[in-house]
Amino acid sequence: MTAADYAEQLKELDATLRNIEAVLNIDRLHEDKARLEQEASVPDLWDDQAKAQQVTSQLSYVNGEISKLGSLRSGLDDAQVLLELAEAEADPGVLTEVESEITGLTKAIQEMEIRTLLSGEYDSREALVAIRAGAGGVDAADFAEMLLRMYLRWAERHGYPTEVYETSYAEEAGLKSATFAVKVPYAYGTLSVESGTHRLVRISPFDNQGRRQTSFAGVEVLPVTEQTDHIDIPENEVRVDVYRSSGPGGQSVNTTDSAVRLTHIPTGIVVTCQNEKSQLQNKASALRVLQARLLERKRQEEQAKLEGLKEHAAGSWGDQMRSYVLHPYQMVKDLRTEQETGNPSGVFDGDLDSFIEAGIRWRKRRQLAGDGA
Repeated sequence: MTAADYAEQLKELDATLRNIEAVLNIDRLHEDKARLEQEASVPDLWDDQAKAQQVTSQLSYVNGEISKLGSLRSGLDDAQVLLELAEAEADPGVLTEVESEITGLTKAIQEMEIRTLLSGEYDSREALVAIRAGAGGVDAADFAEMLLRMYLRWAERHGYPTEVYETSYAEEAGLKSATFAVKVPYAYGTLSVESGTHRLVRISPFDNQGRRQTSFAGVEVLPVTEQTDHIDIPENEVRVDVYRSSGPGGQSVNTTDSAVRLTHIPTGIVVTCQNEKSQLQNKASALRVLQARLLERKRQEEQAKLEGLKEHAAGSWGDQMRSYVLHPYQMVKDLRTEQETGNPSGVFDGDLDSFIEAGIRWRKRRQLAGDGA
């Protein structure tokens, strides 16, 4: 490619980045940073741990967004200077450096552009992720545990704080179910494309005859409720049961009746939490999950009315959305976006960004097509 070609690419990248800066509102991000820093400096901030964690998490996120945008702008400016140097010296070696810089900037700007596609009502919320084993017996339970680790590793890669509310262990291996929170803004908008049924094909490590087994696990992603959501739950509509936690646990977790099960009588929704030592802590966490489930139920009912449907469940438990094949070949493939990779071990270790980004773009195209219909 010629210097003129690279100049055109940089011009296009600059236009894309300017659009991203406008959509994300860099000025507002700096205002948010100043406000959150002021809130974080209050001496008694940690008297309310929930609020303190929310403030520090939001501040970390805003700082990260500002840093990413600043780094991209600086990188683009540096690439432009490098291109001018290559043209002035007619040096093909420097031109090769420009190409390398443009390749890296293109990938980084495309990743940042994904954030501009998260414009849903609840997309800016933190996320609650629920995983449960489906058909496939012990293999399904093991698969559910693999998915839990996959999402926690994905969050860890990005530096996103998480909190596991509930893990219900299966008898032989793996998990019956698990619920955890990803405590960073836009976690819901980002992870909501992961909702659906996941399918695993492999030689079962639990089959002494070494046969191939297909198993399933469901993933549900909910937005965390906020005070403005007005999800009132009268006490007489909730049955509270306490019991002793099961499975691995720290000191006192398995020795007292600290686990809590909430049953919302009108809807039949059941939520459990057992990962804290205190019954009160478990009850508070379970109530947050119940509120999130009721908010999602309300959202789906409102959307169903708007669309004139009795049931709107796009991206819910029944939709098979991704296959993880470990035998007779190695492949992970998203059945909606056609995104695939031949490195399942990387995916199970949290390398999910390409699938999530493809899912967000796919969802946006469907939304635009629906609006134009």
